[in-house]
Amino acid sequence: MSESRHRTAAHDPRRDGGGGQVPGVRLGLPATGRGSVPGWGRRAAGLAVDWVVATLIGRAFLADALGRDFAPLVVLVVMHWLLVSTIGTTIGHALAGTAVRRTDAPVPVGFARGAARAVLLALVVPAVVWDADRRGLHDKAAGTVVVRR
Repeated sequence: MSESRHRTAAHDPRRDGGGGQVPGVRLGLPATGRGSVPGWGRRAAGLAVDWVVATLIGRAFLADALGRDFAPLVVLVVMHWLLVSTIGTTIGHALAGTAVRRTDAPVPVGFARGAARAVLLALVVPAVVWDADRRGLHDKAAGTVVVRR
């Protein structure tokens, strides 16, 4: 294999940097396109949009009851729980072109898994510790994966 070919394969942005396999493939997901694991940019953009929406709602309607700084977090958790559990996406996910799906069956995430995922997401640490398939601990605990729509 030539040097340039080796370098290109080794620096493929779809690869995890560990075992060299494209994230999600070992979960049975496609390597690219719809249903594949998205890059970090899409995920960060989706979360940023969700945080802005939660902050606007929380500060406009719940700041007096929950406090100006805590209200957005409560709204974010409830928003993620309800939307991911029922339709598999949040406002931010939808705008970023991503969705959350179960790893074991092509059915909605459901309220129990959605609640576990949302609460762990709020704790932050589970969301920033991930595996080779770009699944945070919150996704692993809930049996979910973020995919491209």
